[in-house]
Amino acid sequence: MRLHAEVLDEMEGQEEEGAVVASAVLSPPLIGAAVAAATAPRLVVGYALTKKKVKSFLQPKLLLLARKNGISFVSIDESLPLSEQGPFDVILHKITSKEWQQVLEDYHEEHPEVTVLDPPNAIEHLNNRQSMLEEVADLNLSNFYGEVCTPRQLVITKDPSSIPTAVAMAGLTLPLVAKPLVVDGTSKGHELYLAYDEASLSMLDPPLVLQEFINHGGILFKVYIIGETVQVVRRFSLPDVNTYDLLNNVGIYRLPRVSCAAASADDADLDPLIAAFSYMIELPPRPLLEKLGRELRSRLGLRLFNVDMIRELGTKDRYYIIDINYFPGYEHMFTDFLLSLAQSKYKRYLSGT
Repeated sequence: MRLHAEVLDEMEGQEEEGAVVASAVLSPPLIGAAVAAATAPRLVVGYALTKKKVKSFLQPKLLLLARKNGISFVSIDESLPLSEQGPFDVILHKITSKEWQQVLEDYHEEHPEVTVLDPPNAIEHLNNRQSMLEEVADLNLSNFYGEVCTPRQLVITKDPSSIPTAVAMAGLTLPLVAKPLVVDGTSKGHELYLAYDEASLSMLDPPLVLQEFINHGGILFKVYIIGETVQVVRRFSLPDVNTYDLLNNVGIYRLPRVSCAAASADDADLDPLIAAFSYMIELPPRPLLEKLGRELRSRLGLRLFNVDMIRELGTKDRYYIIDINYFPGYEHMFTDFLLSLAQSKYKRYLSGT
């Protein structure tokens, strides 16, 4: 498995330049340049996405980069039979309905050569915060490269008045992060709250998941797993909670989305020392991420997802996975992944298989 590690500096120009270089490396080799260019097959990607996802994902720069490398995106009309559309080399979607799942199964049975990204039932597994972390909890990733854990958590499905008792019985310690149980693709599904005291817990709105807050130095590692490639970037996250905070705060506070946390120390309200030396904070070890990527890709049955990971403050190698997201924003990496699929098709084309 290939791994690209980079420190996010939020400079779009550098990211775009790096993406172009990476894509150039994956472009089909020139074999009899004129003949190959004229006869090389294109990669057609049919997509069935929400309007919001289309707007955020299919950016002009991505489309231009893809077009230069022989990749075209074609919208799938869900009101028409899928068999009457195409032909497609890849189907990209983020739909989990039973009806759509049956459509894809029937289509793939007739067209086994088409790559479907990814199985609807596997995607649906990540739409529930209880089930998404179960696969991680069962992993045995404790070795000399580090340890990967999940935070202790409690699922509440109803009756908010019972939450304080349930928390006490589970032995969870405050503060607690409250997240919606279901990730439904809306902004509400990503709302985060921090509960400082027991009395405020009954103010929460089930169904939800309560996770113990783990101090992590205000740094989050986003681990992108696309095909066999793993890339990790570092983002500013939520500030740590100390004894003073616990003694002087009551109630429930709404938090910014961790995955969208501010990139600057001022905006993120970070400790100045952390902000000044954040670039020196060590990324998780490559072998640990490679193993994590292999295991999760196999267990989840997915090829397009990312993991939100933190390192417990005061430790060197104890990491916690706090969320897993399907098909997040990694446009340039996704282009490279498609180019690898195009290469496979190109090789089959040349070999006549």
